[in-house]
Amino acid sequence: MQRCFTNIMSADVSETSQFYEFLLGMTRQFSADWFISLVHPDRDGMELGIIQRDHPIVPEALRGRPSGVMLTFVVADCDDVHTKAEAMGAEIVEPPRDMPYGQRRMLLRDPEVRLWISAHKRYRQRHKVAVCLVSRS
Repeated sequence: MQRCFTNIMSADVSETSQFYEFLLGMTRQFSADWFISLVHPDRDGMELGIIQRDHPIVPEALRGRPSGVMLTFVVADCDDVHTKAEAMGAEIVEPPRDMPYGQRRMLLRDPEVRLWISAHKRYRQRHKVAVCLVSRS
């Protein structure tokens, strides 16, 4: 295998890309009106594709709203992500809170209504933060 990354479908690839660029610091590696490839400038191999849901290369059977999807990102601080999400008017489902299993977590939705779970370890390395994106079923 030479490369592996996830493509998420979106009705508005530019809006969805801007969401990930702002919250996670990702940058555009490739950009077209129907597809955008994002990478993280500080982390090799961190790549996310955003493809227009109704583009002809997407089979019609797959063009519906996303469901059953969970993406996990590791970021520096979920409180920082929360602040940025508030500033951009993202739907915050649950603000950051400490969890009994030793993480700090927050929930929010991206423009395609996928649910994010953002968490970082409270007890040890506070700089490790898992951000998960989960779709509605």
